Amino acid sequence: MTQRVTKLIQRLEKIVFLPLALALAALPSANAQSPSPNKAVALEQQGKLPAAEQEWRAWLAGNPNDAAAFASLGVVLSKENKFEEAAAAYLKAIALDPKLPGVQLNLGIAEFRQGKLQAAIAPFSAALEADPHSLQANALLGLSYYGTGQFEKASEHLEVASAADPQNVELHNILAQSCLSAKQFDCALREFTWIMNQNPDSANSHMLLGEALDGLKRTDDAIAEFQLAAKADPHAPNVYFGLGFLYWKSGRYDDAATYFEKQLSIDPDNPEALTYLGDVELKRNDFEKALTLLTHAVRLRQDIRFAYLDLGSVYTELHRYDQALAALEHAEKLDPNQIDVHFRLGTLYKAMGKSEESQKEFAKIHALQKKAEDDLADRMNSPKPAPQN
Repeated sequence: MTQRVTKLIQRLEKIVFLPLALALAALPSANAQSPSPNKAVALEQQGKLPAAEQEWRAWLAGNPNDAAAFASLGVVLSKENKFEEAAAAYLKAIALDPKLPGVQLNLGIAEFRQGKLQAAIAPFSAALEADPHSLQANALLGLSYYGTGQFEKASEHLEVASAADPQNVELHNILAQSCLSAKQFDCALREFTWIMNQNPDSANSHMLLGEALDGLKRTDDAIAEFQLAAKADPHAPNVYFGLGFLYWKSGRYDDAATYFEKQLSIDPDNPEALTYLGDVELKRNDFEKALTLLTHAVRLRQDIRFAYLDLGSVYTELHRYDQALAALEHAEKLDPNQIDVHFRLGTLYKAMGKSEESQKEFAKIHALQKKAEDDLADRMNSPKPAPQN
């Protein structure tokens, strides 16, 4: 969990816990020597959390069907950072009284603070259903979706929450990153522009704004933002790789090489910079230099498909066919549904005189192209939603 998300959770949960405990202050008193809810609440308010926990447990031993008491025990346990026990207490409260206010929200927080983000989604959704205008429920549900990689759903809820709390920079930042990851580039551009206006000297904000602009195919504008990022902080992580990559996408390979080399001068073991500089050298037909860079990249990381794809091409150009085949087979294992690897395998097999294997690879290309066409046709022919009156 990032520091920004933790800080936001702590802000939100302060709003959640207090009302539930205060609601119990009106319960009838018991004998001074007997455990009672009032004594437990008083101990909690004095900050004596272990004593308050003990008091609630003693009360519940004689009153096992008291849903509100289980809920308040959960609050105390949460304040003690005993989130697993707190979640168990909240679940007992919900089983006894599913409509008890605030408990679903508190249960979600307890699950979230354990890192059980998927488990937090159901109680946060229930809390939002009970109170559709709740800032806390929208924000916390959005954060749970964000943490589980469900970025479209995250952006939906975080957008509502940020509109309700428009000056909350943490919410805007996480919303912006959710939109970027969901490829909702208009949303990302709007949010990162707002964030950058709050802190115009932030290298990170310039880089993220650049990513959003690149997603909108405004590559020149994206390059300008990355240049501003490099000016604001020349040591920002991957700022020069980002510039190189944007120039590489634009086909400006000499400029790209300059920035990849600059990144490598700071971080000689950057596998992405090694890979893309290797690709530039391959395009320049400097196969030996490309080979040095690409083999260094795959020694560092074995999951960069593009590096293995280019290694296959380099080895093919050097007539080192067995090594080319091994590299391309590795690229195929990483993603067998990409046409480029089958094209290069087909070309390699042809160069090796293996016409049957070559034809099989080109047949795979045809099958993948047909599948893409069929998928598009299915989407085009799918029933359209009825117009709303």
